[in-house]
Amino acid sequence: MDLRSETPFWLIKDGFIKSYNSLKHNTKTEVLIIGAGITGALVGYHLAQAGVEVTLVDRRHVGMGSTCASTALLQYEIDTPLYQLIPMVGEKHAVRSYHLCLDAIDKVGDIASTVGEGKTFRNRKSFYYASSTRHVAALKEEYELRRKHGIALSWLDKDEIADKFHFSTPAGLLSDKAAEVDAYRLTHALLKKIVAMGGKVYDKTEVKDIHYASNHVRITTTEDCTIEAKRLVIAAGYESQKYLKQPVENLNSTFAIISEPMPDEAIWYGNCLIWETDRPYLYMRTTVDKRILVGGRDEPFYNPKRRDALIPRKSEALKRAFEKKFPSIRYQIDYQWAGTFTETKDGLPYIGQSPERPLTYFALGFGGNGITFSLIAAEIIRDLYMGKKNSDEAIFSFKRH
Repeated sequence: MDLRSETPFWLIKDGFIKSYNSLKHNTKTEVLIIGAGITGALVGYHLAQAGVEVTLVDRRHVGMGSTCASTALLQYEIDTPLYQLIPMVGEKHAVRSYHLCLDAIDKVGDIASTVGEGKTFRNRKSFYYASSTRHVAALKEEYELRRKHGIALSWLDKDEIADKFHFSTPAGLLSDKAAEVDAYRLTHALLKKIVAMGGKVYDKTEVKDIHYASNHVRITTTEDCTIEAKRLVIAAGYESQKYLKQPVENLNSTFAIISEPMPDEAIWYGNCLIWETDRPYLYMRTTVDKRILVGGRDEPFYNPKRRDALIPRKSEALKRAFEKKFPSIRYQIDYQWAGTFTETKDGLPYIGQSPERPLTYFALGFGGNGITFSLIAAEIIRDLYMGKKNSDEAIFSFKRH
């Protein structure tokens, strides 16, 4: 599956950090993880820390699927607003999913510091603004619900927004908790730590077949090597649907641009994450080296050739959208890219076991919260494997629909 265009910013910036050998022999392990991007790396890290022997395989070089194209906004705010999510999954599960994402931001920050990537993680605020006056009433309802359930945020009116952000929009929510990270570097740091704890990583190792026995799973690679494991984790991101008959994802194409470094440290108020109520939404963030990343303008299709052909036009549209908001900032596009983006019906991930595949856990952190969802998946899967009950599994269960 073609997940991205050729030159995502993080891959160009960070380069080819490390490669691992492909699997050339038969082997055994406690837990085998298919997918060595940010999701698989977080799951592997949590299991390895719990003393579990883990092996990760990836059909590409590690981190070179969606991970190196990720814009890596860490938000508690799920793509489905709370006022819409509650009727879908119930108030208890909806509110809990928001609080889990809140906690996940700090946990990702702690992990980044532990594995030596603390400098690429930065705590931010998040500004969610009404794209038009038609959206203000729903945004107010969202504000009241979040406040009711203990989420710290502020309501900003038109004048306050103009004062803080210097652009005009009728209303917005300023949340205290968000962050940004370099997901590609963090993935490599996690894998390095996993290996140091005794785990194994194989890239350019593609799974051809999965065989289930009563007490183990055995995969066969395209090079006819086998790995036998007590449990299997599928963390193959947007390519995971091929392991399921139940449709769980809607594929879209998304686009991003990043500027040349800016002269000032404070580009806008608090360099917070910015996004809007329109769907598909426009979003913005800064980077450690003072660049501005702008993304969005999604298209509801999966066609890599058509997607990549749209990059020049979509990049100009993103630049115009930014300059409309911030006409005083000269935006010079330095890099532009496109990728595959997947949504679920309710905006929540799928985590845990599916009736379709025994002895298998899924970590499918789709949507704009992919990294925070992956952290949640890592904790749930670790607990399930260790025989510890995790009540949050039900929120993200395949049975919820």
